[in-house]
Amino acid sequence: MTQASILKVTANGTTTSPVIRGVWIMERILGFHTAPPGGVPALEPDIRGAVTIRQQLDRHRADPVCASCHRKIDPPGFALESFDVMGGWRDRYRAFAENAKPEAGIGLSGQPFAFHHGLPVDAAGALVDGRSFKDIREFKQLLLDHEERTVARNIVSQLVIYGTGAPIGFSDRKQVEEILDHTRNSGYGLRDMVHGIVESDLFLNK
Repeated sequence: MTQASILKVTANGTTTSPVIRGVWIMERILGFHTAPPGGVPALEPDIRGAVTIRQQLDRHRADPVCASCHRKIDPPGFALESFDVMGGWRDRYRAFAENAKPEAGIGLSGQPFAFHHGLPVDAAGALVDGRSFKDIREFKQLLLDHEERTVARNIVSQLVIYGTGAPIGFSDRKQVEEILDHTRNSGYGLRDMVHGIVESDLFLNK
């Protein structure tokens, strides 16, 4: 999820979006699909004075209509805020606080200079169940410790869809779980997953 290609396509070229990145993680990594709420018009919350994307989304989530979904999809996106629109690491945003005093000094050439520090990036978050993380490293560890089977299940499901050209049906779930059971001792290795899939009735008879 921290590959530059992924980080680039989940940004618009100018700013990052925890919403888009959060949805990508939920769908592509965890396998949870979040559809737009039906019958809810687009909202334009009052974001005056909000400088960073987190501040803007905090105001967005203040609306009860938005909060139910955004409290699920925003935190995974916040974990990736330390990566800019091109996938490079950053500690600060390009935006700076209003009325911030510039740093001044004298350069090696003897010329005076002044610059503003951007606001620090905040990549912390908390999932719906209360589990919290402070950066992308802790978020990855959280997934490894608590969501390993969920991630593995999504990988198996996507491989089955790719291999058979058909979606996973309700009756297929038992076989998916059996494949996971057989690959658990190997740490859900990709090679073992592929072998389990191609040897299963799910692949041979679908």
